[in-house]
Amino acid sequence: MVKYKGINHLAMATPDMDATIRFYRDLLGMRLVAGMGKPGYRHYFFEISEYDMIAFFEWKEVKKIPEKDHGVPVSGPFAFDHISFEVESDDGLWEIKDRIEAYGEWVSEVIDHGFIHSIYTFDPNHIPIEFSAPVHAVDLRKTPKMKDKVPTEAAKEGPDPVLGNRPIVTQPTPENERITYPGDGRVFLEDSNE
Repeated sequence: MVKYKGINHLAMATPDMDATIRFYRDLLGMRLVAGMGKPGYRHYFFEISEYDMIAFFEWKEVKKIPEKDHGVPVSGPFAFDHISFEVESDDGLWEIKDRIEAYGEWVSEVIDHGFIHSIYTFDPNHIPIEFSAPVHAVDLRKTPKMKDKVPTEAAKEGPDPVLGNRPIVTQPTPENERITYPGDGRVFLEDSNE
């Protein structure tokens, strides 16, 4: 069975990479670990944790998304609501809250959600961001809980994957046919910074 380690990266878009770098690297303290580009295109990666990154494409013609409050329902085509970055403790929340306020941007009060404490803000691209600190007495990863009064049929089947609900692979790709094609990121294998 596949073992997931985290989110390698979330890929977002920005019209202004410098403002994005200043927010994620300088304000939030996430290391800028990779960048590649050519005229009309950049792709930069910020380290969230040992396993997780957030990345941005810089496309000059992209427009900032309209600000939308976290978790407020919408209608029509839509796929993304907000990102929640986990911090170690409430002290981390207060440190980030103080930094964002010193930066002159809006940030919410600390909200107690029972299993996490959170603050909310927006990045320079209007991407809604939440910062969450765990409440150690309620670890949903170790002890999943379903509190939906009318859960969906699939949710009633429990937290673990139900093997009968996916196709059985009867003809896996033979090792001699597993081909990996080159992509733009191969530039990181080169020794120069060009």
